[in-house]
Amino acid sequence: METLAKVSRVSEKILDRVIAIILILVLLFSGYSLWNSYTLYRGGFTPDELLQFKPKITADGTNPSLADLMAINEDVSAWITVDNTRIDHPVVQGEDNLFYVNRDVYKNFSLAGAIFLDTRNNREFTDPYSLLYGHHMEHGGMFGDLVLFEDENYFNTHKTGTLFLKDDTYHIDFFMVSKVDAYDPIIFNPTSIASKASRNKLLNYAKKLKIHEREIDIGEDNIIALSTCEKATTNGRTVLFGVLRKI
Repeated sequence: METLAKVSRVSEKILDRVIAIILILVLLFSGYSLWNSYTLYRGGFTPDELLQFKPKITADGTNPSLADLMAINEDVSAWITVDNTRIDHPVVQGEDNLFYVNRDVYKNFSLAGAIFLDTRNNREFTDPYSLLYGHHMEHGGMFGDLVLFEDENYFNTHKTGTLFLKDDTYHIDFFMVSKVDAYDPIIFNPTSIASKASRNKLLNYAKKLKIHEREIDIGEDNIIALSTCEKATTNGRTVLFGVLRKI
């Protein structure tokens, strides 16, 4: 009987320790999950240390603060702001379209990635059609607010933005939002849009996939498109189209 009692006491101690270890592991995992969620959330928005480089509209159109950021990372090509949204980020262009998927503007690992220009586009935005990519993060991080343009009232009340380059500044008039497939061979192939004629064919094609559109005079100006994941659809992408007008 005494032996059984000792075995029982030892078993209880072992069980208590196992339970304690499990509780510690649960607490550690919960803490890590909270920390990971927080860092992921923070990564979707431009931190103050980057906002100091955000350009302002100047009389001569030049943006010296952007030049300072380009001195830190030569891949920086622009800064994009969509008025009255949380889209307010520097734009980079990597050696391919995967480099900045999980890297921030400092080239450090980040699940939020960065806003990047298609590697096939001219970094001066002189192409008839320039294409930007960004993750759809929670709470409007990165390009998360793009999906809000699927709501007609939101689309009608958020019409403008600004694209800052080192030596030029462009006003953006947004005029159409479309829902497309991630592997669309036309929307996601800027090299095929090499002229104003092919640009017009692109727009006519995008209209067939549009959610909302407003009629504006595009004229001879170039087009910019902002693309992000459409969470409700597998391989779905929300693409917002705008026309660039030099300030």
